[in-house]
Amino acid sequence: MKRILLFLFFLPAACFAQNFHFSGRLGMAGYQGDLKAKSISFSQTTLLGSIGVRYDLSEHLALRSYLTLTSLRADDKKGTATMRARNLNFHSSILDWEGGVHYSFFDLNEKWWTPYAFAGIGFFHFNPYTKDTNGTKAFLHPLTTEGQGLAGGAKKYSLMQFSIPLGIGVERMLNEDMRVGLEMGYRKIFTDYLDDVSDVYFDEAALLAGRGPRAVDLAYRGDEVGKGPYPAANLTRGSPKYKDGYFYMALTFTYRFYFDKYKEIAGLPSSKKGKKVGCPASRY
Repeated sequence: MKRILLFLFFLPAACFAQNFHFSGRLGMAGYQGDLKAKSISFSQTTLLGSIGVRYDLSEHLALRSYLTLTSLRADDKKGTATMRARNLNFHSSILDWEGGVHYSFFDLNEKWWTPYAFAGIGFFHFNPYTKDTNGTKAFLHPLTTEGQGLAGGAKKYSLMQFSIPLGIGVERMLNEDMRVGLEMGYRKIFTDYLDDVSDVYFDEAALLAGRGPRAVDLAYRGDEVGKGPYPAANLTRGSPKYKDGYFYMALTFTYRFYFDKYKEIAGLPSSKKGKKVGCPASRY
């Protein structure tokens, strides 16, 4: 009788554990914005890595969360003639958290693979920088290269931003507990300063007085490639019409965390799970 009571007590925990997965992603991330000629291309991509968790709510629906570390970069030298004359570039490390809903189109109790889609909410931290002609790293946010925070300049932007993760993928079960897949995702973001470029050139004299010569040198770098002096105030530097963004393509690996502790306590023999997704009892 005691063993039966212990079994019934630990069964809900076992069902919860059987629905719980650890997950990882490894792939490449790319930037989308003013310093890239093509919106979506895999040139100038960088390595991306993620760790995460997933919890199955049903055979089709799951909750998911990932913490991702990657970096983004772009260089006008790899763009159009107009971009090469502007001669700007940036790099930024990205720390990204996402939480959302994952929908599998096929039931993994019936098939060994399924396409899926996901959406959610997220937050990320970025901090764009470049290197000067001496190769010294310079973070661009404090230099306010478009006069952010100065009289007549743009509004200051935050280095912590909100995002909407969206994407699709496909995964295949290797066995009852392990899955591999391929995922493509996009981050809809709400800042145009991921690359520190958005609108127009700020007045040179005002930028010099407010932030110093280093800010002026890095706000316009066309003079480094023989394209003339600093442009007049309010000439086009970037385009605020569309916000920046970033995307990735990654291999995924998911492992279901499952334990037989309730059976061990109840003194029952361990056995294979009768269901690929969810608790065996939920099958009936």
